[in-house]
Amino acid sequence: MKLHDLHNAPGARHRRKRVGRGEASGWGRTAGRGNKGQHSRAGSGFRPTFEGGQMPLIRRLPKRGFNHPSKTLYHVVNVAALNVFDDGAEVTPETLAARGLAKGRADGLKVLGAGELKKKLTVRAHAFSASARAKIEAAGGRCEAPAASVQPSA
Repeated sequence: MKLHDLHNAPGARHRRKRVGRGEASGWGRTAGRGNKGQHSRAGSGFRPTFEGGQMPLIRRLPKRGFNHPSKTLYHVVNVAALNVFDDGAEVTPETLAARGLAKGRADGLKVLGAGELKKKLTVRAHAFSASARAKIEAAGGRCEAPAASVQPSA
């Protein structure tokens, strides 16, 4: 079989239906649009979400809550999760992301005090809870904030 032997299957291709071109065509006068009514007129139609005059779904559903545009979003990590690092290591948002402990987009890192810390670590985070700071320092580590302060996302 060659390219010049290829043909469409019988009935696969149709001529374009030319409506409104005389009564003899079978699609004259109303051109298949029926008699009168919205759809018979030129330029008729409505938006895709129109529901025939009933209250639209988007207006029937309850609206709840509010998301402030300048709210600071933190990755939250508990001190117990920091035990995966070696003794004396420096923990930063980048090293946490590399270990899969801080996934996704956020404005900063906050360390919370749930669990026990058994390693001496230098933790660089944007915020610490009081209990987390106490546990890190009790284990012989240090809590440091990055030089650049957290800017809320706009």
